[in-house]
Amino acid sequence: MAQLESMDLPEPISSRKVGDPQAKIRWWIWLLVFGVLAIGILYYRGSHSKAEAESTNARGNAAAGGTGGGKGRGGAGGGSPVVPVVVATAQHGDLPVYFTGLGTVTAFNTVTVHTRVDGQLVSVAFKEGQFVHQGDVLAQIDPRPFQVILEQAEGQLAKDQAQRKDAEVNLERFKLLYGEGVIPKQQMDTQQSQVGQFDGAIKTDQATIDSAKLQLSYSHIIAPISGRIGLRLVDAGNMVHAADPGGLLVITQLQPISVIFSLPQDQLPQVVTKTRSGTQLPVEAFDRDNTAKIASGSLASIDNQIDTTTGTYKLKAMFKNDDNVLFPNQFVNVHLLVDTKRNLTIVPTAAIQRGPQGTYVYAVDSTNVVKIHNVTIAQTTNDSAGLSNGLNPGEVVVIDGQDKLQEGVKVNPSSGQGRRNAGATADNSGNAPPANGQPQTTPPAQPSRGNSR
Repeated sequence: MAQLESMDLPEPISSRKVGDPQAKIRWWIWLLVFGVLAIGILYYRGSHSKAEAESTNARGNAAAGGTGGGKGRGGAGGGSPVVPVVVATAQHGDLPVYFTGLGTVTAFNTVTVHTRVDGQLVSVAFKEGQFVHQGDVLAQIDPRPFQVILEQAEGQLAKDQAQRKDAEVNLERFKLLYGEGVIPKQQMDTQQSQVGQFDGAIKTDQATIDSAKLQLSYSHIIAPISGRIGLRLVDAGNMVHAADPGGLLVITQLQPISVIFSLPQDQLPQVVTKTRSGTQLPVEAFDRDNTAKIASGSLASIDNQIDTTTGTYKLKAMFKNDDNVLFPNQFVNVHLLVDTKRNLTIVPTAAIQRGPQGTYVYAVDSTNVVKIHNVTIAQTTNDSAGLSNGLNPGEVVVIDGQDKLQEGVKVNPSSGQGRRNAGATADNSGNAPPANGQPQTTPPAQPSRGNSR
């Protein structure tokens, strides 16, 4: 009992002093812990709510993407995005095969008009740049000197004719006298020779008259060919001579007109084969940018040798040039139609893809899922590619957005600009073939070695 009574019992809480420092410290520690827990709970709830909202939005977008709208998730890819692409429909038709080269327009005839007589140029009857016809008067040289020469020759002719008439009368008289034995035969023969001399003089006088008339006609300068006149080289009032090197003017024939162009020698056999069979090969001239067609013509001839320095051969094409759009020395891109590939499936060249597996296209099925089709290209013309197999007409192919595609990806197709570039639809230059299978007459823009494949 004495030990129990000596033990110290803990002091009751109520007996502690309210201002105890240790109690204050413990109170602030518990308050800090409760604050951290509250902040953690609030952060967790906010993150959970945001995740639920994003999941709800994703499910909504996936539902919208399944009907072909927006960039949602879901579909055939099982969560893969729906890729927006531009598509075009494959068509059935023909594609032309062109050989292309750089050409120079050459005037069919070029004439530098000179005067054929010496004299003063008194008038000019043409305007610079004027189209003239063969036989039109171009200029006039003072004709008076040649008129005087003509009159002198005519006077000499009249004199010789009178003398011959007198000699001929005497010859008839001498023949009668010789028949009566009054004069010797020698005297009659001399008189007969004198008549022959006057005959020769009359012919000479006639030739002099013809020469004077010719010189007089040369004083009227006329157009030797039909064509366009260039700039005037001599003005009226100047003395001109037949030996002048520059001439008076230059006339170039523009209708028809020719184009000289070159092609690689590897293409020569195909062109020669076509020409030997009697086929008239169409030729078309394009501008320097190779985008707009200028004129249409036909192949006229092939040079007889190959240029060893360039490995090319020259060809000559003829153009009617009724609208005078071709000018001499103009540079043009020439397209020679040598063949036509028929019964092809035509798609825009933008649809053609190349990879380790070869040449292929992305085809879109009825469920807007892309599939890879390996194809074989038979001919490429401008923006159109003709396929011999691997794709059927009417199938839809992707022409823009292929970098995000792979087999089985869901797409959101749209036509837009791409459909106008389809193989059966002509572009602004009219280079693509029509859907009815007929080849276009407008060739593609290709490098100088041609675009046949």
